[in-house]
Amino acid sequence: MKTIIIYTSSDSCTGKAVYELSQKLSGEVETIDLRFHNSPPLDEFDRIIIGGSIHSEKIQKRINYFCMTHMHVLRNKEIGLFICCSHEPEIAQESINNAFPDELHQMAKTEAIFRGKLNLDEMNFIKRILVKKIARVREIESKPDEDIIERFACRMEKTYHPFLFLV
Repeated sequence: MKTIIIYTSSDSCTGKAVYELSQKLSGEVETIDLRFHNSPPLDEFDRIIIGGSIHSEKIQKRINYFCMTHMHVLRNKEIGLFICCSHEPEIAQESINNAFPDELHQMAKTEAIFRGKLNLDEMNFIKRILVKKIARVREIESKPDEDIIERFACRMEKTYHPFLFLV
């Protein structure tokens, strides 16, 4: 089974989460950061996982554009959705609900919020000040939650057979 993980991020936490996820999935896995590459032809992939980091309770515009322009292909694939954020659980849940189109949520095999912490050392001075003041973040670690990534990968690996329920 061929899988592609399409993401974009302005911090290393999402990149680390994507790397961890790619290691836990079976088959051939390709990762594409939309900041640096265009998406390849999606027809050759069986599963498409889409995600990104949340800033100001919104996902990056590249992810929104990708979802809208490729919706006709996404309808025929196994879909997984994720976000990476450090918000409180209620805000994070609202963020993932708003990050992707409703149709994509309905098609998704699984969704996850990869909890992570911002790495203030990677930010420029102005962004560091804004994050400290607005988000009240003091953490300097940038490590995604491995248990959530493991559960997401397991759910993506499960096969759904509708006829098994008829037996």
